[in-house]
Amino acid sequence: MIFSITDDDTTFPPPNLAEDDGLLAVGGNLSTERLLLAYRMGIFPWYSDETPVLWYSPHERFVLFPEKIKISKSMKHTLKSGVFTITEDTAFPEVIKACAMAERKGQDGTWITGEMQKAYIRLHEMGHAHSIEAWKDGKLAGGLYGIGMNAVFCGESMFSHVSNASKAALIWLCQNKKYRLIDCQVYSEHLAGMGAGLISREEYTTYLV
Repeated sequence: MIFSITDDDTTFPPPNLAEDDGLLAVGGNLSTERLLLAYRMGIFPWYSDETPVLWYSPHERFVLFPEKIKISKSMKHTLKSGVFTITEDTAFPEVIKACAMAERKGQDGTWITGEMQKAYIRLHEMGHAHSIEAWKDGKLAGGLYGIGMNAVFCGESMFSHVSNASKAALIWLCQNKKYRLIDCQVYSEHLAGMGAGLISREEYTTYLV
C-alpha cells in the first residue's frame, strides 16, 4: 500500500510498510521539519518535476562502512599526487547544482529538482546538509552532498567534471572519521566497486539513533 500525505501532516507511516521497490508515501512538501523527520526514520525523497513528492524507504540499504572502502592502486597514486584539494562546506550551492546538471546513464533529466535544491540549501544553512568539494587548479572538479544524521552521512548525489574527483571527495569523507556509515541509498556498480554493500533496513536504522 502506498500512503498519501498532505502538506499539513508532517508524520510518516511506518517504513516497514513500504512497497517492494521501497516506495512508502506520496505527497507533502520539502519543509525542513518534514525532511529531518524523514531522514531520522530512514526515509528519503526521490521524484521528478512530473510527479508529486515520492518518499522511499528501501527494504535493503546500500551503504559503505568507511573503514571498508576499497582504494585502487591508481587512485592511491592520484591521491598521493595532490592533484585535488578537498574542502568541506565551502561551495554547497555549486555542488548541488552540478549534481543536478550531471548526466546519468539511463536517466532522462534529473531528480534534483529546483524545489529540492532550495530545500537542501536551507538544510545546509541550518547545519544539517553538507558538501565535500574536490578542487583542481582552483576550479571545482567534483564533489558530493548529503545529510549528516548522527553517525550517518546520508549521501544524496555526487558529480565529477574531472576524472576521479568525486572518488577523491568520497575517500576524504570516509577517512575523516566523522561518520560510522555512509548511506548510498540505492545500488550502483561504481560504489559497489569501492566496497559498498547491502544491509537490512532494520540494521541501517540502528545507526540513526
